[in-house]
Amino acid sequence: MSALWAVIPAAGRGRRSARRAPKQFCELHGRRLLDWSVGALFGAVQLRACVIALPEEYVSGNGLADNSLAGDERPGNSQGNLQGSSRDIRYCAGGKTRADSVAAGLNALDAAPGDWVLVHDAARPCVPREDIQRLVAGVREAGVGGLLAQPLADTLKRGDRAGRVQSTLDRSFLWRAQTPQMFPVEALRRALARALGDGLRVTDEAAAMERAGHPVQLIEGSAANLKVTYPEDFALAEFWLRRQGRMAGAAGAPTAAP
Repeated sequence: MSALWAVIPAAGRGRRSARRAPKQFCELHGRRLLDWSVGALFGAVQLRACVIALPEEYVSGNGLADNSLAGDERPGNSQGNLQGSSRDIRYCAGGKTRADSVAAGLNALDAAPGDWVLVHDAARPCVPREDIQRLVAGVREAGVGGLLAQPLADTLKRGDRAGRVQSTLDRSFLWRAQTPQMFPVEALRRALARALGDGLRVTDEAAAMERAGHPVQLIEGSAANLKVTYPEDFALAEFWLRRQGRMAGAAGAPTAAP
């Protein structure tokens, strides 16, 4: 069976979170937000390796710069950190945009033809194990890349510049995109390179693959898989982690915020 890799773009600044440090390095119950997100992947599926694309100043060679993060812990699973683990976690410098960072992460993989990659947001710490496993199983069975997503439940309005409603949109076939998103490594590399070369702003990997003409399937995810964006999202993420039973063993772990 082809190998499965992971890439996590974590080079953003997360200014909307109103935190001093980039949000991916901020503490959530004694661990970095990034640690929870990486741990969710390793806790769900067997990965050949995970590459984390960080801000350039946080990377030295293929590891963390000595003064970039407190301590030398590696991202962990739900039972604790991965210090001393054989799990392969690598680092590279990301770029100005998400697409740049994902492209850098893909280029850092020594993947073979036919291998697949999961791309996951550093700010989605609560993705359920079952959702990841369902995505991987669905993609492997169909041989078609896909992403976790949720059907929209809210009524959507299109507004104008004055803040007035122009129209109400039909939500019947609208989905809220989530991550992980899973695609063939080489096909995603080419699709992102083409989009970046054309100067297009793609906000997720599926958009690049769609534009390149590849079919993309939707795998239904859950509300637990929120993206931590605003200050109040940290409390909501902690709620979901507690509900999933992932807080056990995490209290008192070293904080790794810069």
